[in-house]
Amino acid sequence: MTESSFEALSPFELVLYLERIVTQQPGIPVLNAGRGNPNWTAPTPREAFFLLGQFSVQETLYAGGTLTGTQLKPLHDRTVRFLAFLEAHPCRGAQCLRWLLTDPASPLGMSADQWLNEACDAIIGDNYPNPVRCLTLSEAPLKAYLTQFLFNQQAVAMDVFPVEGGTAGICYLFETLLQTQLLQTGDRIALFLPTFAPYLEIPDLPQYDFEIVKIQAKQIIQNDQTSYLYPETEIDKLKDPTIKAAFIVNPSNPTANAMSAENIAQIQKLVQTKRPTLMLLTDDVYGTFVPKFQSLFSALPKNTICLYSFSKYFGATGWRVGVIAVAQTNIFDQLIQALPTSSANYVAKRYASIATTSDTIRFIDRLVADSRSIVLNHAAGLSTVQQVMIALFALYGMMDEGQAYQDEVMAICHEREQQLFAVLGLSQPLSSRDTAYYCDIDLHAWAKKRYGANFANYLQQQWTITEFLILLAQKKSLLLLKTSPFGSDTWCVRVSLANLATDQYPEIGYRLIALMDGLYQQWTLKRK
Repeated sequence: MTESSFEALSPFELVLYLERIVTQQPGIPVLNAGRGNPNWTAPTPREAFFLLGQFSVQETLYAGGTLTGTQLKPLHDRTVRFLAFLEAHPCRGAQCLRWLLTDPASPLGMSADQWLNEACDAIIGDNYPNPVRCLTLSEAPLKAYLTQFLFNQQAVAMDVFPVEGGTAGICYLFETLLQTQLLQTGDRIALFLPTFAPYLEIPDLPQYDFEIVKIQAKQIIQNDQTSYLYPETEIDKLKDPTIKAAFIVNPSNPTANAMSAENIAQIQKLVQTKRPTLMLLTDDVYGTFVPKFQSLFSALPKNTICLYSFSKYFGATGWRVGVIAVAQTNIFDQLIQALPTSSANYVAKRYASIATTSDTIRFIDRLVADSRSIVLNHAAGLSTVQQVMIALFALYGMMDEGQAYQDEVMAICHEREQQLFAVLGLSQPLSSRDTAYYCDIDLHAWAKKRYGANFANYLQQQWTITEFLILLAQKKSLLLLKTSPFGSDTWCVRVSLANLATDQYPEIGYRLIALMDGLYQQWTLKRK
């Protein structure tokens, strides 16, 4: 590949390329801190899932043959048999399932007998998802989980749509906003920066070609603590009536900081007084890493769509499970009702096959239909098996052990951050809003502090950040992610604090220092 083609690669494609070419040097393992896949899992809900599956297979044989089994139907005393099964298989997963079925505080949304019958059928996977939007066995647990962990216990009347992870949710939302004519090609949208790179890249695709208005966060360092705030002048950009929608990743990726209460209040006031029809999308995948996190959805439920993925918190990227939440009273439905005639006719024709009158279809149900082809809406919906896993993740999170799990996951991330920052001599992030899942490091600012302004300027003139990261991979077997495409400064890199062993994070700092020390020595010799 040529130098220019390296520069053109997206941050993730560059890391994937470096993974293929980096060579492990003797005694120096490759450290890939460029990917955000966590190296922990949540064993208890998985153990519960497989126990439930094992029992459900037995139930198919209970009234069937030896090879063909039978479709599951509600049977008398199934709960009694299941509790006996759990007694015969003592483990944390069994304790979790016993709590679900016997504790009055368990937010199943239905009787224990009914939930078990539905869960057994769903985990076998012998029927299409029904209802297609969300199975009843997962709906109440999902709503309770979101309310507790993202909405700061503020109850919101909402509907939820389980999806194949956060990436699928992003795609579905952009597609439905376009197909409902709520957004049209060339429209102006606001992006809160820095942000997950695809939110900057998707709007540039030809079918969208949105004009982007950047809402830029500012790094604040006070009392040797770092945080990020959106200046009021940046928030005020949303007063522009030509901006139809705003997209927020909260906590942000790559800064890993939650939005401040001050910023949330500013946006809430602006929407309520100046922009009552502004559409908001908040991606809260890292919200469960912040104590008492507050989503923008809880402040402005009518205007906001919330997207959440279980992948990071539960170490479940391979499961591809997430959820979209939309308030039952929302501006999206209202704006569709108010479309001009030409747009209304298009929308009515598009969704005609799934309802006798198009204007009765809610926005979230249009999302479900658009997740497939419209004419395949009857076969839409996340697989029933995945929805059982979602329900168990959500329910486990609300158990006492689930609370302890959150404390442990947070402690892991913050310990790794502390060790890396101590080696590099960086200011500690403000812990109350810091997920410590990633950190965004400005290498130019760091080099200036460590080696002086002249060397830092030489570094910037002599190298691009892409060339530096290639050199870092080749010489030090260390992979990091450039974050200028996320809206960060040119020489910023993202270090994932989730995917390597805790004792490897000081080594990341030592390797960065070793490479930079070598470049500094070369520069010093040239000046003599």
